[in-house]
Amino acid sequence: MSILDRARGCLLGLAAGDALGRPAENLEPAEIVRRWGRLTEIEPGKGGTDDTEYSIFAAMLLSRHGSRLTAGDVARAYREEVVPLVEGPMRGAGFSELGTVQALRRGLEPPLTGRWHEHGWSDGLAMRAAPYGIFAAGEPGEAARLVAADGAVSHSGEGVYGGQAVAAAVAAAMAGAEPDETVAAGLAAIPEDSWTSRSVRAAADIARRAGGAEELHDAVVVRHYPWTDLAPEAVALAFAAYLAGGGDVEESVVAAANLGRDADTTAAIAGALSGAGRGESGVPARWAREIGPVRGACLPVVAGRHVLDVAAELVAARDRERPEGI
Repeated sequence: MSILDRARGCLLGLAAGDALGRPAENLEPAEIVRRWGRLTEIEPGKGGTDDTEYSIFAAMLLSRHGSRLTAGDVARAYREEVVPLVEGPMRGAGFSELGTVQALRRGLEPPLTGRWHEHGWSDGLAMRAAPYGIFAAGEPGEAARLVAADGAVSHSGEGVYGGQAVAAAVAAAMAGAEPDETVAAGLAAIPEDSWTSRSVRAAADIARRAGGAEELHDAVVVRHYPWTDLAPEAVALAFAAYLAGGGDVEESVVAAANLGRDADTTAAIAGALSGAGRGESGVPARWAREIGPVRGACLPVVAGRHVLDVAAELVAARDRERPEGI
């Protein structure tokens, strides 16, 4: 399978997961069962959320700068391409990204931009980490290094670790790693004693013995916290769904969406991992037909871009930096 086929599968899987999980965001599994029984279909014409738009933005930065990407490059892109187009609140943006825009408007530079708003632990970096794994296919360490440059602008601590785990895992899946190897690559990219690592390992153990949603939630969900966007929680649930689905795109994405919580993000991550492993043909055709150019509702700069075109641009940028055949 070619790198391009895997890249197309990765971003198409991400977009499909984002769209499928969107209506289940912030819901508990029992409420999902009450509404849909089992959520398996993308709402026609609805599309995805900021997860897909921010992933496209990250891919644009990589296509432009490649392996030379720095936190300064990312901050400059925010200042020139995001901040001027934001009138009032950013529609659909997460706390970390909202805080980053405010920090940049105040004249702060990274890493302060990712620390002062106190939402550095969110899953906003993890949701857009897949392009780094595509660009650094087969090089999990390099994927983790690159995504950390992006993360320094908007995140800190566990938020950065969540992004690194996803980017490294995608890089492994892009090289054909099986699900267990893929998760291991994600874990190897972050500190073993981190909250994210502990959560992922606990969730992976439950998934491997076919534990249910209630057991997973008991293990990794922080129930006293009022929001669902904690990176250690979201990444753990996404990796568990990917393992439970055996790397199959439909099984992995559906499992993630039906776990609820930050369902668009967890399903997007599960879709990226499984799509990288199975390629474009692994994404159900009925889902692929629902994925069109993004509207730019959160990031006007990406309006009109399609993930399949972005995948081709990423692979072209990757190939420019590598000798033929590598």
